[in-house]
Amino acid sequence: MSTIMSTSRNQRCALVIHGGAGTISPDRLTPEMERDLRAGLDQALAAGHTVLQDGGSSVDAVVAAVRVLEDDPLFNAGRGAVFTSAGTHEMDAAVMEGKNLAAGAVGCVKGIRNPILVARAVMEKSSHVMIAGEGAEEFARELGLEMAGQEYFYTAQRWEALERVRKSHAEKSAFSDQDRHGTVGAVALDLAGNLAAATSTGGNTNKRPGRIGDTPVIGAGTYANNKTCAVSATGDGEFFMRAVAGHELSALMQYGGMTLEDAARAVIDNVAALGGTGGLIAIDSEGNIALPFNTTGMYRGSVGVDGQTSIAIYK
Repeated sequence: MSTIMSTSRNQRCALVIHGGAGTISPDRLTPEMERDLRAGLDQALAAGHTVLQDGGSSVDAVVAAVRVLEDDPLFNAGRGAVFTSAGTHEMDAAVMEGKNLAAGAVGCVKGIRNPILVARAVMEKSSHVMIAGEGAEEFARELGLEMAGQEYFYTAQRWEALERVRKSHAEKSAFSDQDRHGTVGAVALDLAGNLAAATSTGGNTNKRPGRIGDTPVIGAGTYANNKTCAVSATGDGEFFMRAVAGHELSALMQYGGMTLEDAARAVIDNVAALGGTGGLIAIDSEGNIALPFNTTGMYRGSVGVDGQTSIAIYK
């Protein structure tokens, strides 16, 4: 359910990404779909890792990786965002750098092609940490960031998921983890030894308009601290918020002396104990990587400090 890799101190560049936990069940995943999903993860990894190899910052790298996933309609963020119960798209995003704990987030935004770029702008070009709704949209326009109409975000796959969830609610039947949630994210360690995390999501299919999940809540779905780790979570956002998952992982390391792997596993176990499903990706200041999840699968990929690339979907 998780992977960990160790590093040497003379090579400190690494990147981890996720495309959401609660994947398509193996019996429904065609070879073509798997090929396209893996290609999307690979493209995001390449975009972020190229930044790191060229000496770019960890913030640059995670934003680059997440932006690629936002542009890919197969993932629940940006162009592939799920529908609310009103048939609209409302997105959340956040970015945080571990060097000085600077952070920026947006919640419940519409019509912004790349919410992660607005989240970064909140961090770097405002005195705020989070801006939501119309205020964030106006901020994006003031900065000249690219907007998009409702038709840009529409995908038949997401509309069909909305109809399935509506039907399951009406019939009081269960629906899949894939339909319930999905998120994209990245964590990185750059050559200067700085950590960063970025997360972006369309939220839950059929969510009530105005709902904001754990993604933009600093310390819940997104967190980075050079003293410990960088974290990006995916899953049942309400439970990750209640568990304060990102900061909890960091605190277990900083104050409890736990390893990244043990702390990450403990956080996911705590989320599960509360009733939630999902997963997270994390990297520590030494370049160790952890990717625990308690769902059928989690779209994930990494490039370790040894340069080896890994992309996986199921356990």
